[in-house]
Amino acid sequence: MFGMFARHRTTIPAPGEALPGRSERMPVPEAHFVSGRELTPPFPEWSESALVGMGCFWGAERLFWQAPGVHTTAVGYAGGFTPNPSYEEVCSGLTGHTEAVLVVFDPRLTSYEEMLRIFWEGHDPTQGMRQGNDVGTQYRSALYYYSEEQRHAAEATTGAYQERLRQAGYGAITTEIAPAGEFYYAEDYHQQYLAKVPDGYCGIGGTGVACPTGLAGVAEGAGRPAEPAGG
Repeated sequence: MFGMFARHRTTIPAPGEALPGRSERMPVPEAHFVSGRELTPPFPEWSESALVGMGCFWGAERLFWQAPGVHTTAVGYAGGFTPNPSYEEVCSGLTGHTEAVLVVFDPRLTSYEEMLRIFWEGHDPTQGMRQGNDVGTQYRSALYYYSEEQRHAAEATTGAYQERLRQAGYGAITTEIAPAGEFYYAEDYHQQYLAKVPDGYCGIGGTGVACPTGLAGVAEGAGRPAEPAGG
């Protein structure tokens, strides 16, 4: 995506080095371009959320909005320091953020474990600060959890998938696993980009290695956040 033309920074800045950002939130559409559902909170009381980073967020978001049981999706920035960053600022590598997808799903129809399966199988989590030809801290793999149940599920699937990857000849998983902080919405043209531009760039690609499911301790509906923070 456009970030491939930006400076390829591969080290996350210290908080004092990050760009200052702004207090104004990014304006985004009221409705999801594909489903017509809400893009920002409040979400339905029964809903649960997942927050992931897996490279270019255009293709990653499409994987999730196509999945059964997903209520809505949005793209944005997470895991860094700069409040309400622009896309260009994130691509500079000076915000600390990675491109992220917020997934709001119906636990009556699907599960957090299924969101993790889509995450693991949808990209190569062993590439560090890149994903394919997209290089930079904004393309790093990340799982941001909203609860201890989600943390446990993320760590359990990491261990299980690492063994499958090792058997297939891949190296160590580099996925960042951390508490979900602020999710800052990306600009409106990024939201559901590949539905608006069907032939647009998509750098997403998995390893072809299946993620084991039904792991002990990975409970359906792991971790309901009170509300993901809107950006």
